[in-house]
Amino acid sequence: MNIFKQLFGSAETVDLGSIIKEGAYLVDVRTAGEFAGGHVKGSVNIPLDRVNYDLAKFKNKKNIIVFCQSGARAGQAKTILQQNGFTNVVNGGGWNSVSQLVK
Repeated sequence: MNIFKQLFGSAETVDLGSIIKEGAYLVDVRTAGEFAGGHVKGSVNIPLDRVNYDLAKFKNKKNIIVFCQSGARAGQAKTILQQNGFTNVVNGGGWNSVSQLVK
C-alpha cells in the first residue's frame, strides 16, 4: 500500500503545519508555468524534471516539503530525493492544501 501512496501522492500523516512553522523548505515541483499561475507563499519552484539536477538546493535543510497539483509528482520527487540520501522529505500533497497552512 505504501508504494501506492508514493506513486499516487497521498499526503502523509504528519503535522505539516508544525513542520512549516519550524521553517521547512517548501518546494513546488510543478512546471514554471503552473507555479506562475499561483503558488504557496515562500515556496521555491523546482520542477520535477529538474530535481535530480538541483540536489544541491536541498542540502542542509532541516525539513523539506514537496508538493504539486495533486501530490503525484511530489511523491516522485520525494522518491528521487530519498534515493539521493535525503531522509527529511515529506510529500505535502497538493499545493492548495499546503498554502492553507502557510501564514
